[in-house]
Amino acid sequence: MFFVNPFTLKKRGILGMNRRNVQYISKFNDRKYFPLVDNKLKTKRIAEEAGIAVPRLIDTIRYQAELKTLKERLENLEKFVIKPAQGSGGKGILVVLDRDKDSFIKSNHERIGLKDIHHHISNILSGLYSLGGKNDVAMIEELVEFDPIFENYSFEGVPDIRVVMYKGFPAMAMLRCSTSESDGKANLHQGAVGIGLDMKTGRALNAVQHDTSVLCHPDTKYGFSELQVPHWDKILELAASCYEITNLGYLGVDIVLDKNLGPLILELNARPGLAIQIANNHGVLPRFNLIDEQDKYLNATQRAAFSLENF
Repeated sequence: MFFVNPFTLKKRGILGMNRRNVQYISKFNDRKYFPLVDNKLKTKRIAEEAGIAVPRLIDTIRYQAELKTLKERLENLEKFVIKPAQGSGGKGILVVLDRDKDSFIKSNHERIGLKDIHHHISNILSGLYSLGGKNDVAMIEELVEFDPIFENYSFEGVPDIRVVMYKGFPAMAMLRCSTSESDGKANLHQGAVGIGLDMKTGRALNAVQHDTSVLCHPDTKYGFSELQVPHWDKILELAASCYEITNLGYLGVDIVLDKNLGPLILELNARPGLAIQIANNHGVLPRFNLIDEQDKYLNATQRAAFSLENF
């Protein structure tokens, strides 16, 4: 770790929370656009309208009364994900990997019944997991079949790629891998592993868990040194394309790799965290400064190419 004192932070080009909030989020993210990313259902719709690949939406449940038909809605579904449209930090996400008649098998192999799913969706609708506790919508999505290249680097969950964007340019990226401690969720605060990725190749650079460097996955024991994310050029271009649909200059783009469909946009974040710098062992400010020097308009493909060449 290199978080020692203000001089060291400045020398390493580390972006701190106060500066992020004032100079980047407040300056480049107009609050009127926040609902486009704070609501996953809205994000999915604007992405689909722009031709951007996302996991398929199967169904939505908006009102408690609709739960009367839950059995019929799930009748032909074996694998699916239920999530709150306005949730954050992975809260309220229920992953069903399989079913055995009236039993549903979660990602941790626990069996639950229809009543359990009914109760979970009811909690979503009442705002238990939503930002500000507002009434919410339950989304039922097709389960992402994650790329087998990651099977040795994740525990009972789908790994995702977080790309931090600045003015539409991919600036820094990491792979987030779930662990037993994180309960199968790719959430660093809950104990997932963050793996910094080389922007030219998608190859692993450094890995951390709870801000401490690790060499291998704590559950699978596989080392990260040979890990390289496939479809890297396409991933960066997909991330760059999210700038036009959100108008947000400081943006976090979360991408998953489906083994059949390739890269898919999972969700967007108008307030991406700063731990990505720890995972990369590198500050993001020098890259932001270089992006600031670009004074001509570039499209998403050109912006992704710039990042591939310069970072």
